[in-house]
Amino acid sequence: MQFLYPTFLFALAALAIPIIIHLFHFRRFKKVYFTNVRFLKEVKEETSARSRLRNILVLLARLLAILFLVLAFAQPFIPQDTEVQKGQKNVSVYIDNSFSMSALSSDVALVEKAKQRGREIIQAYRAEDRFQVLTNDFEGRHQRLIGKDEALELIDEIEISPSVRQLSNVVIRQRRVLDNAKTGNPTVYLISDFQKNISDLESYRDTSVEVNLVPLQAVRERNISIDSVWFEAPVQMLNQTNPVVIQIRNLSDEDMENIRLSMKYEGQTKPVGTLSIPARSSVLDTVNITILRNGWHEAVLNITDYPVQFDDKYFFSFFVSDNIRVLAINENLPNRYVDAAFKGIPYFSVDNRSSQNLNYSQFGDYQMILLNDLSSISSGLAFELKSFMQNGGNVLVFPPKSAEINSYRSFLSSLPANEILSYDESEKQVTQVNTEEFIFKNVFENRSANLKLPTTLGSFKTNKINSRKEEPLLVFRNGDSYISKYQIGDGNFYLSLSPLDENINDLVRNGEVFIPMIYKMAISSAKQNRIAYTIGKDEVIEKSHKSNTSDLVYKIKKEEEGEFIPGQRVIGSKVFMTINDQVKDAGFYEWFLDQTESLGVIAFNFDREESDLSYLSKGELETMAGENMSIIDINENAALTARIEERSQGVILWRLCLILALCFLAIEILLLRFWRV
Repeated sequence: MQFLYPTFLFALAALAIPIIIHLFHFRRFKKVYFTNVRFLKEVKEETSARSRLRNILVLLARLLAILFLVLAFAQPFIPQDTEVQKGQKNVSVYIDNSFSMSALSSDVALVEKAKQRGREIIQAYRAEDRFQVLTNDFEGRHQRLIGKDEALELIDEIEISPSVRQLSNVVIRQRRVLDNAKTGNPTVYLISDFQKNISDLESYRDTSVEVNLVPLQAVRERNISIDSVWFEAPVQMLNQTNPVVIQIRNLSDEDMENIRLSMKYEGQTKPVGTLSIPARSSVLDTVNITILRNGWHEAVLNITDYPVQFDDKYFFSFFVSDNIRVLAINENLPNRYVDAAFKGIPYFSVDNRSSQNLNYSQFGDYQMILLNDLSSISSGLAFELKSFMQNGGNVLVFPPKSAEINSYRSFLSSLPANEILSYDESEKQVTQVNTEEFIFKNVFENRSANLKLPTTLGSFKTNKINSRKEEPLLVFRNGDSYISKYQIGDGNFYLSLSPLDENINDLVRNGEVFIPMIYKMAISSAKQNRIAYTIGKDEVIEKSHKSNTSDLVYKIKKEEEGEFIPGQRVIGSKVFMTINDQVKDAGFYEWFLDQTESLGVIAFNFDREESDLSYLSKGELETMAGENMSIIDINENAALTARIEERSQGVILWRLCLILALCFLAIEILLLRFWRV
């Protein structure tokens, strides 16, 4: 047995007081003479013996009452397995308030059970101890030690949050606050459901602080989630059917049937269909969106699932331009086949320019630039084309038979791409089409049904450098590339090794290959436009910046939440914005410079990391805890306060001492009142 305040034991000297009173304040008997005392002798002896017995019992009761009263103030305890720390304690309590904590325990949501456990932990400590209350939000007010009452108030204010934190980051944040305290014994508590995807404490080896894990378990471990959404094509086209691919995951151990999927678009909610998803797997579904207007569009996909619902909706937004603009740079006359191809669909427009009359500043207004039979490529044009591709543009090059090899090689090596060497006038037949790449993907319904492929009477040879990452689109019978693709920055570079001249190359007369090829080259992109962002992720939102000044401040707003200024940096024609945890709710947000003019719509969704409700089992939790952490596993309906007191202070005996002191005082009173001498 040990004492929390051993100095109080000096008060045991007070035991001498009742002894002194007993020795000097005893009843003196007066002698009474009778003529015959023979009959009183027996009575006198009996009365004296009873008086001495009562006085001894009263003395003993007083001594024991004082003894246990002093012991109560000294606060004795019996140490348990963990070392008992004396003096003031600094306690950090982390309460997991992520979306997974909205799952149900036997009676309430896990977050409410976690708040209850947090209160019990704090109430187990003394008023002079200091506390930190931490959640996934990492708020500034949670980064300091506070008093007991204030800590209890902070726990009452905790609500479910979209923020997700790895437990290793949580412990680091707790240690940072505890290390700043100059005095006190540090203790850490983690109250969580300990999902597998956030529990990364296996490598934790710090023994300078006591870490206690308080696991909570949901009754139901099943969830369906819309995991991700994307368009098949990188550019969405007006008056066309645009397929949207949806990935839905079943995160439970049982097959799920009749999952209803619906979509809200243009103000109308329409059912898409029902899905069946095997256990622990995902399915892909496709929804076709017919776009009838240009500008910004908003859409919401939704499934019905309970009780975890934060991942049942997926918000996405996209922009549809008025048309796709193509710039054709010609050495001589425009190619009539190219003009006819783009004029066949009003959504495309083509501008023809002479190579001698170019305005480089207008390149950014086009989605694709086509170089038709340019005998040479100047260094200035080469630089502008490379910059155009790095910013997301597409370039298609058809070199002429008489091309100046050195200028082309200089341009190609700067990208970099395989360089042309010499012109070969032998006839070649295209036999392979790369239908796995976007340009020809889903173009031909029946690849083997009499598909006529181009034939050339001459083509350029190239050097083959693997590091330049050529992706062939059309391949000759001998294995040489005919048309290849290279990713340059955010854009694409397409190189034909045969001239566009119809006397040499019959590609332009082969409409079933040429027409879809240049259409999809015009709308292709190496970097697909983002249709949604994730709340809590340190993502950079990249947008076009067309203002002539960099002093303007972009803002983001949602009507019911007000506006805020994101972190922003303007580089050339781009602005890069960071949110820094300023978005808390999923939905659509506008970004703007002027309140009267919206520049676009940004969709935000909750992080799907919490969707998988797979928890660490008791054995896995013990393995993760190792020898450096303790697990407080307690019945769901049992109070945690007494358990914490035992762990932090051993078996507490001061209450028992106080009760015994009161009992002996009561015994003394009863002896004096009812024992008549």
